[in-house]
Amino acid sequence: MSELKQTPLYALHTRLGAKMVPFAGYDMPVQYPLGVKKEHEHTRQQCGLFDVSHMGQILVSGSDVAEALETLIPADLVGLKEGEQRYGLFTSTDGGIIDDLMVVNAGDHFYLVVNAACKEQDIAHLRTSLGASHDIEVLNRGLLALQGPLARDVMQRLCPQACELTFMQHGRFTMAGNEVWISRSGYTGEDGFEISVAAEACAAFAEQLLAEPEVEAIGLGARDSLRLEAGLCLYGHDITLETTPVEAGLIWAIGKPRRHGGERSAGFPGADLILHQVDAKDHRRKRVGLVAQGRAPVREGATLVDEAGNEIGVVTSGGFGPSIGKPIAMGYVRREWEAPETTVYALVRGKPLPMVVTPTPFVKPGYYRG
Repeated sequence: MSELKQTPLYALHTRLGAKMVPFAGYDMPVQYPLGVKKEHEHTRQQCGLFDVSHMGQILVSGSDVAEALETLIPADLVGLKEGEQRYGLFTSTDGGIIDDLMVVNAGDHFYLVVNAACKEQDIAHLRTSLGASHDIEVLNRGLLALQGPLARDVMQRLCPQACELTFMQHGRFTMAGNEVWISRSGYTGEDGFEISVAAEACAAFAEQLLAEPEVEAIGLGARDSLRLEAGLCLYGHDITLETTPVEAGLIWAIGKPRRHGGERSAGFPGADLILHQVDAKDHRRKRVGLVAQGRAPVREGATLVDEAGNEIGVVTSGGFGPSIGKPIAMGYVRREWEAPETTVYALVRGKPLPMVVTPTPFVKPGYYRG
């Protein structure tokens, strides 16, 4: 087994008493002494600080960057204004999802944030596809997520200009003496900010944020339960090379100009299959939210069946939703079972447990849209 990498905050995590676990090749904090449930609740009620420095941060520059990236991503990037951020997908020639990512138009370059587990393949994908005509720079920067309804109060004291951003906007500022790149976004369903800072300044910067009275350090355990309640996909679980954007309920990530009839229709890997599914709606399965009717948690990999015991799908993410007070899950079911209020059954240790198909997100989003 190769040695685990460490983020710039590793020493801080251990000093704070974090329980460290392997994740995407890194030694990462899964929880702190506060505990997963209280960390989750604190983020929903006040403000949590997450270390996401394991994510890949990449700059792509050169002529016509938006057009070049559109050959790999089905989003409308040509229409992305400077200072705006958009969710995107790297798609395969078979219509599957290679990774999901954030894309920022930063003016003379585009700034990408990709998943930690996929970043090496994503970097290779970019260099193979665009490297002859564009510069692909992999950054060594820390990345922090400040999330929760009181994140704005914290930012108002430390970097008030960033509070002028609305959801999915991006800016470059000075904060606590550091040059920072800030987007108003996150992975919890709450208002918040993702902050890129120089690696060598990251630990001291994080300690300044943690010194604010609203802020607690939050680990991967609560990050997962927060994103599940928010109905957000986790790559390698809810979306994979075996799932198409349409099956995953991510049609909104395919820009209208990229669809049939749009001014830049298709032109991305897997477009024939993906756009056929958009138009014909003949895909056979769909990602849905599920709420358990009992108290037993339903985990990833549980088979979903109908009342007669016939297999109809699978759970891809599951756990207890502290804000819901019930076990919740996401998974894929055959299309005839996708309607809200439909009852399906998850097999847990051979016992069928009833779950109700429920629209996601499970909690009302707190994104700041101005």
